Amino acid sequence: MNKFNSEKETTGIKLRRVEEDLEDLERYIKEFTSFLPLAICTVNPPKIIIDINQALQNLTGYSAIEITGEPLEKIFSEKKGIDGLLKKTQKEGGIKNEELSVVSKSNKQIPVAVSVSTRKDVAGKFIGYFLAIADITETKKTHEELEKRVRTRTQQLDNSRKALMNILEDVENERKKAEEEKNKTLTIIANFSDGLLVLDENSRISLANPQIGKFFNVPINRIVGRSVSEITEITELALLTNLLKKEIRGIFRKELEIRKDLTLEISTISMSNQGKEFGVLVILHDITREKTVEKIKTEFVSLSAHQLRTPLAAIKWTLRMLLDGDLGEINKEQREILEKSYQSNERMIALINDLLDITRIEEGKYIYRTVLTDLADLVHFVVNSSKDEAAKRNLKIEFKKAGDKMPKIAVDVEKIRLVIQNFIDNAMKYTPAGGKINIFLRYLEESKEIEFSVKDSGVGIPLDQQPRVFTKFFRGANVVRMDTEGSGLGLFICKNIIEAHGGKVWFESKENEGATFYFTLSVGKEFEEFLKEF
Repeated sequence: MNKFNSEKETTGIKLRRVEEDLEDLERYIKEFTSFLPLAICTVNPPKIIIDINQALQNLTGYSAIEITGEPLEKIFSEKKGIDGLLKKTQKEGGIKNEELSVVSKSNKQIPVAVSVSTRKDVAGKFIGYFLAIADITETKKTHEELEKRVRTRTQQLDNSRKALMNILEDVENERKKAEEEKNKTLTIIANFSDGLLVLDENSRISLANPQIGKFFNVPINRIVGRSVSEITEITELALLTNLLKKEIRGIFRKELEIRKDLTLEISTISMSNQGKEFGVLVILHDITREKTVEKIKTEFVSLSAHQLRTPLAAIKWTLRMLLDGDLGEINKEQREILEKSYQSNERMIALINDLLDITRIEEGKYIYRTVLTDLADLVHFVVNSSKDEAAKRNLKIEFKKAGDKMPKIAVDVEKIRLVIQNFIDNAMKYTPAGGKINIFLRYLEESKEIEFSVKDSGVGIPLDQQPRVFTKFFRGANVVRMDTEGSGLGLFICKNIIEAHGGKVWFESKENEGATFYFTLSVGKEFEEFLKEF
């Protein structure tokens, strides 16, 4: 019995605590909703108001005592509207919204936005509604003001329309003139001797002149309006489409041999307006005749060089025999004349060899045999062989190699040695006595390339002449006075040797501040073989 009384007492304590917690929760909810700016109203199933917060009192003017227990219709002017909203909410669930009007205590109509949700107990039984009511008086005023402004603006637009009609008459006249100019332009394009293609920003062909059809034997209507990728299937256009599918920026030029009797120079120019690109203009210029003339010229140079090399070699050995005394003793004066003749003959032979190298380059037959080579050893060899000449010119020459391990690379040793020698010879020729020449070799691990450079403290290259440095027969105006000899072919040959190896060649220079010439060669697959050695 005592145990039963004890359990009963414990249960009573727990119930009192639950009641206290509920009272605290109700007090918290009332305190929380009391300061909310949104008007809140609690309604039971018969649609009787059972609770409101301070915001609703402020909105309607009714106190909680005055409105609690009253039907909901008391504060709503549209009774059907609020009834329909409540029924819809109970039927469909969720939160429903509608614009209605609240009637205040002073009988003032207040436009409001009403949001309704159902109330349910713990068991899920429907026990009433929650209403959230927002005053939209200012919103309505703003809406009315906007409508007024729209009406005013409509009137202004009507006046503007009349003015525009007058302007359109003038525009129509200008349009006709523009149409005439357009027709003239299209006539010029149609009769242009070069082929013209216009690609839009999506690489779709928007214009092609008749010359394109003549070049490729393809009807123009087969390509206009189609993208570059869509016309790839046309065999006649394969070479051109493969080029145009690549990303082209700015001005781009490339030669394409379409067939044996047609070589085109493809030029592309990005079209832009106010800094925004809207397409690409592709110009196809027929250079078949120029290429034929160039080929004839190359063949002539090659033939002439071969014909000249034999007699020059004979002269060389004859002079050598005279200088060596094989044909009898010669005096000092005779030796000086023969030495000058020998050197002149050597320069002629060097020029002939350069010309032959150029013809081989243009024929694509210059790189013969590549072997896996340690480039550092090759540079050491050339630098050591140049030290005597550097000493004669009173120049300090220094070679620095970055890092101990340098991957081997597949190159034509003779040709790469020629490039290194040419870079160093140029540095020595155009650096005044007392100057310094620094030679660097390093491995660029990120790009897997070997970079070679020669930096001098010489006369440099004038800015206006720098674009021509790697062209045939170029010699800077400032160095011709220093060294009258030279064919201007060395750097052209070097550039072609490096590019034939898949490398890059460039330079940096300021006049009277020296120059630095660079080339890089990709290690490629040979790098993997190099790693296997370690």
